[in-house]
Amino acid sequence: MGLQFQLRKRRGSTCASLLPGRMTDDKDVLRDVWFGRIPTCFTLYQDEITEREAEPYYLLLPRISYLTLVTDKVKKHFQKVMRQEEINEIWFEYEGTPLKWHYPIGLLFDLHASNTALPWNITVHFKNFPEKDLLHCHSKDVIEAHFMACIKEADALKHKSQVINEMQKKDHKQLWMGLQNDKFEQFWAINRKLMEYPPEDNGFRYIPFRIYQATTERPFIQKLFRPIASGGQLHTLGDLLKDVCPSAITPEGGALRFFMHCMDISVCSHRIYHLDKR
Repeated sequence: MGLQFQLRKRRGSTCASLLPGRMTDDKDVLRDVWFGRIPTCFTLYQDEITEREAEPYYLLLPRISYLTLVTDKVKKHFQKVMRQEEINEIWFEYEGTPLKWHYPIGLLFDLHASNTALPWNITVHFKNFPEKDLLHCHSKDVIEAHFMACIKEADALKHKSQVINEMQKKDHKQLWMGLQNDKFEQFWAINRKLMEYPPEDNGFRYIPFRIYQATTERPFIQKLFRPIASGGQLHTLGDLLKDVCPSAITPEGGALRFFMHCMDISVCSHRIYHLDKR
């Protein structure tokens, strides 16, 4: 899809190359990202009406998936102790913050809970859906549509939509089913096409990225940014940050940290960091 990382307090330098590498070179990195898991404890909200005590439910959540894809078992677990008339649309919150289903699980954790001890404690609700904070998600078709829209947006920036438009419907479905069913090979058999470019192009047109901010009302920052400067030199992640949010990496910007896939990317200074990610 594109590059997603989070801006949090505590400042560090970043100097990672934004030129994508060959997928075959990064297979181990891709696997590590794909199989990243977050130990999570789901607890029913204390004001929910139950017929007997609701025991917590534990899962290892894939960072690259979505909450509404992996919590069917959570719903079934708690419905066993609840009255059917008390069950409405399920939603989740962490320490009072409703968790957006259209954000990847890893992004939610990095934004809200990266400094807490594991397991991640998520509260489960079946009532009082927070209409002002969350979008409704009535089926997995909604998640699929959102996911494919993100894929298409990223490919429009990278390849003028040429790659995604040349794919058949079965390729789109395989991409989605690979994510939904947590099948690395199934997903990357298709996604690798979206992460490649002809040698003569010297890279993507633009780097698709979003910087999610944990401490402001603006949900994310996004703008056009080329991987190669006009003089031919490779842009780094530090260059991107200086261009997009210069105040965040100056002494006046305060103490800030940047996270990508739960890793403080300030430790990547002077090291090539390929962006062959979803």
